[in-house]
Amino acid sequence: MSDKEKIALFIDGANLYATTRTLGFDIDYKMLLKEFQERGNLLRAFYYTAIVEDQEYSSIRPLIDWLDYNGYRVVTKPTKEFVDSSGRRKVKGNMDIELTIDALELAPYIDHVVLFSGDGDFRSLVEALQRRGVRVTVVSTISTQPSMVADELRRQADEFLDIASLEKRIGRDIADRGGARGPDAQPRGNVALERRYGIRQSPPTDEGAES
Repeated sequence: MSDKEKIALFIDGANLYATTRTLGFDIDYKMLLKEFQERGNLLRAFYYTAIVEDQEYSSIRPLIDWLDYNGYRVVTKPTKEFVDSSGRRKVKGNMDIELTIDALELAPYIDHVVLFSGDGDFRSLVEALQRRGVRVTVVSTISTQPSMVADELRRQADEFLDIASLEKRIGRDIADRGGARGPDAQPRGNVALERRYGIRQSPPTDEGAES
């Protein structure tokens, strides 16, 4: 990626979460943003996820609130419940249409799309962006069995970036969510948020402290 390239990130939240969980680490979203700011002129970073609105507390709410205030454009919609042919209750929360529309609308203003997803349904989107002169990098992994990225999506992309290769730069170990402060340290900020996602909501006096 050139320093002069105008870059936009499109993150399929559910797909990225499943991928990194399979690899055994969590994303530090602050470091993810920094990583791509260093690779070019990062214009936008979109994060897409469906949420269950009738729950008293959603475990993903702290994450999307933090992202919304810290450089990401968060796009959400409520999940839908339905009953399948066997009578089982299921929840549907697909964000493919929202991501596709945003990417195509932004295409005239950017040089490079970085798509965080392994979903083969995005192959047509990648092809459409390429016809508009936009380079597309797909970020997922082939380091698992089975692979987390659809073969047709990986082949269509101009570049494939295995997120496992970025673990040391943008990841934190799931088993190390407690941080390195020691058992007697007093928690600061939103500890659950910090431990789960590698981000923190702390008073300004804590800015320099490491988790």
